[in-house]
Amino acid sequence: MKPKKQLIKRSLIMALFFAVQLAFLFVTVWWFNSYFAAYYVLDAILRVIFVFKIINDDSNPSYKIAWIVPIAFLPVFGSLIYVIFGNRTLKKKTCAKMAKISDSAYATFKTERNTIAEELKNEDPLAFTQSNYISKYANFPIYKNTYSEYLPSGEIKYKKLMEELEKAKKFIFLEYFIIGEGIMWNSILEVLKRKVAEGVDVRVIYDAFGSLEVLPLQYNKTLESMGIKCAIFNPFVPALDVRLNNRDHRKICVIDGNVGFTGGINLADEYINAYEKHGHWKDTAILLKGDAVWSLTVMFLTMWDYLKNVHTEINDFKGLSHEKYEDSGYVQPYSDNPMDSEPVGETVYLNIINKIVDYLYITTPYLIIDNTMVTALCTAAKSGIDVKIITPHIPDKKYVHSVTRSYYQKLIESGVEIYEYTPGFIHAKAFVADDKYGVVGTINMDYRSLFLHFECATWLYKARCISEIKEDFIKTLESCEKITLEDCKKTPWYKRLTRVFLNLFAPLM
Repeated sequence: MKPKKQLIKRSLIMALFFAVQLAFLFVTVWWFNSYFAAYYVLDAILRVIFVFKIINDDSNPSYKIAWIVPIAFLPVFGSLIYVIFGNRTLKKKTCAKMAKISDSAYATFKTERNTIAEELKNEDPLAFTQSNYISKYANFPIYKNTYSEYLPSGEIKYKKLMEELEKAKKFIFLEYFIIGEGIMWNSILEVLKRKVAEGVDVRVIYDAFGSLEVLPLQYNKTLESMGIKCAIFNPFVPALDVRLNNRDHRKICVIDGNVGFTGGINLADEYINAYEKHGHWKDTAILLKGDAVWSLTVMFLTMWDYLKNVHTEINDFKGLSHEKYEDSGYVQPYSDNPMDSEPVGETVYLNIINKIVDYLYITTPYLIIDNTMVTALCTAAKSGIDVKIITPHIPDKKYVHSVTRSYYQKLIESGVEIYEYTPGFIHAKAFVADDKYGVVGTINMDYRSLFLHFECATWLYKARCISEIKEDFIKTLESCEKITLEDCKKTPWYKRLTRVFLNLFAPLM
């Protein structure tokens, strides 16, 4: 782990850069006050334009309200902040560049007739509608012949990852939001260096903002000096820039095109409880072997080509394993991105909620959801479905946890059961329902994951690991405290007031 003094120094430098920029903006506004009448008229016109723009765009209604309020009630500064941060997507040129690469990559799927989808349609039309949505709007097909293993902790994922990395013969692809120096990453790095020496193609992508405080600056050059190819998503610049909104939150590992990992677990020591950050860290992942790993391979190479501005013959990296996995169920890895207005992550969750008949168990570190999601969960519970949600007891961000708790009362009144993981922080993002549906991935139930970040997950139907997800949820409940309606009503008035205020701006957090 990077020495604490260096982290503090870097944080102070970044804070200074931001402070200087904010001061410049305030001075500029003060200077314009010399021309108060003209400036006030201009600002009023801009605010009207911005409000009309927001009302007529296709973003989430809660996101619209969160911007309209400061624009309407903060003259000058409201419109100024919106100019800097208001655009929630990447620039058109950037989107067009990545879309071109993505279209080329996804074309590889269209050349293969997907008979698996037809099998699912005949077996279960309701399940097919969920899968078909992912195929059409996320552009990733459904597979069988895929071994799936649910990994209920960071420690188990770490052990499995090390085992599989040692077996690599051709290539290793790692794409993570956070890579941090320490016990976990340093041991992985030793394996990677040995594999490079053996002629294995090793590539690493990490998010600059996610790894900001746990990796040295220009760490990509360090990796490249070891023979490891490296790309950084959105290299961090201490500037007030809308790009700060869009992060690569995915966690993907692909080995030889035949083995893949995804889930909530980053490559840093808190994820394996090598040190205590917010109490005991509970997280999950999924291990895939077989046909479905191809989609994870395409996800990685698509991002790689975008970041490195190169063209890869993706089919050259298709796994060649002929191993057969009988009775493996249906497995469909997919990704979501902020380049379009299609909320794939949220819709996949909603499709499960709206089609269950027995139970739905959810683990999520954040519960900051829009009215559509709240209504769906409440309606399911009111219909007699067993809906249980586990959230953290010890938060990583207190203000975010405060917003999460603001949803408790309404959900509980409708029959949803809320539990907090008392040993510490639960970072897992998993759905399991009716002993046949499941999702394990990187997608939190908050606005950033659902609308602003690059994310990924695996949709499952009757896969062998469904029972493992359910068993882990039930076991985790033993370490949880059930939140009651009385608990919610005992919340002091000032905390309620704070939550109301924070909730209003939740989409911007």
